[in-house]
Amino acid sequence: MKRFVVIILTLLVLALGLYFFDQYWIHRYDSLIAREAGARHIDSDLVWSIAYEETYFRPWLNGKNGEIGLMQVTPAVARAWATETEHGIGPDMATLLHDPEHNIQIGCWYLEKFSDEYHDASGREARMLAAYNAGDSRAIEWNRVAPGARPLSEQEFIARIDIASTRAYVSSILDRYRRLKAAHGAPPPPATPQPGR
Repeated sequence: MKRFVVIILTLLVLALGLYFFDQYWIHRYDSLIAREAGARHIDSDLVWSIAYEETYFRPWLNGKNGEIGLMQVTPAVARAWATETEHGIGPDMATLLHDPEHNIQIGCWYLEKFSDEYHDASGREARMLAAYNAGDSRAIEWNRVAPGARPLSEQEFIARIDIASTRAYVSSILDRYRRLKAAHGAPPPPATPQPGR
């Protein structure tokens, strides 16, 4: 009986330790995310959801297409940021992008461009995420409607994404983002209903 109690207590301590480590791990960049997102007028919960999806907060990760760091920023995006903001990159792009502060700063700068572009769109977060993941030109194509036609709902836009990994990316982040907003007691951005429902 003593052995059983010791095993149960050991498992309980181990489970609690893992839980608290996980909470530390996924929230250790919260203040940095809040600062950079606030500077760019982006919802910090959306930025957090992107970092969670992209790397689970592992700043050392490199993507298969050259993306680097927490928010999987590409060197091309970093160069555009450096040019527009007049920040120096230095000789080592990888070091800059593996630095969480710079990576989040550049990722938020990039998201702000899409936020501005889709500021009047219903379900703009889906369009922002699609552009962030697959590029602005693809998001523009997926968002295109005939002249005089009503704008696409969020669900219609997502259904038009013809890259399965991007469609899954957008849906996954939006789901996490809405759950996070609800957990924080804030009204989540509504999912745009499909017409006729």
